[in-house]
Amino acid sequence: MTLQEQSIADDKMRAEIAKLVAETSEINQNMKYRFWVLMAAYVSAMGILLKFF
Repeated sequence: MTLQEQSIADDKMRAEIAKLVAETSEINQNMKYRFWVLMAAYVSAMGILLKFF
């Protein structure tokens, strides 16, 4: 493998890593949002149940 081919391979690997980091960041943001929605649903359900008992 020539020096230029190695440089291109390194750039490709860096681009793949950057893509994975960006996707992971997006997933983490969605998980935080999902946590708060589920927590609100849980608290609402508990409030309704406690109101009947």
